[in-house]
Amino acid sequence: MGAEHIQTVEGRALPLRGEDIDTDRIMPARFLKSITFEGLDAHVFEDDRLEAKRSGRLHPFDEPTHQGASILVANRNFGTGSSREHAPQGLRRWGIRAIVAESFAEIFFGNSTAIGLPCVTGSAKDLGKLMDRAEAQPNETFALDLQRGTLTGTRLSLSVEMPASARDALLSGTWDATGLLLADYAQVEQVGARLPYPGFETAAGH
Repeated sequence: MGAEHIQTVEGRALPLRGEDIDTDRIMPARFLKSITFEGLDAHVFEDDRLEAKRSGRLHPFDEPTHQGASILVANRNFGTGSSREHAPQGLRRWGIRAIVAESFAEIFFGNSTAIGLPCVTGSAKDLGKLMDRAEAQPNETFALDLQRGTLTGTRLSLSVEMPASARDALLSGTWDATGLLLADYAQVEQVGARLPYPGFETAAGH
């Protein structure tokens, strides 16, 4: 088992309009009690989705045409608020494999990179065009290329950016700390064997 190298993400786009969408909305606090991240996909934007239904609308995450989409398109300062890592975990488990936005909150960006969820930025004008396109043609497939810094569809091609350190980590697989350890676990065991861990009897005798 080794670390995954992430260069391209392909799939349909899910447009989510609105600025300053915070982690409390992405994953409400009452779902943070679990000791694992399993099942969080069912609760992504739960309160927003319930409020939309009460108003006779469908939230983008409930739109039938957007089910199975893998590229989330957002506006400015996405993921602001508390530092809960449950937010990107829930999005990824729902099926999101990349997020394109005007900008990201720093901690959300870091938490996303740490689980192999690329977050790239584009201009407000370009993302407006992308959202319009995704709403008009929800079945269109887009390809995000981290190496080239492009997001390309059938009739739309945009330039996107991300910090070089995050891009290089995703391309090389070094974002995945657990995968790196498991890729050479024999070396981990060798280092562990050299460390002076005290035995149980010695510790109990003191």
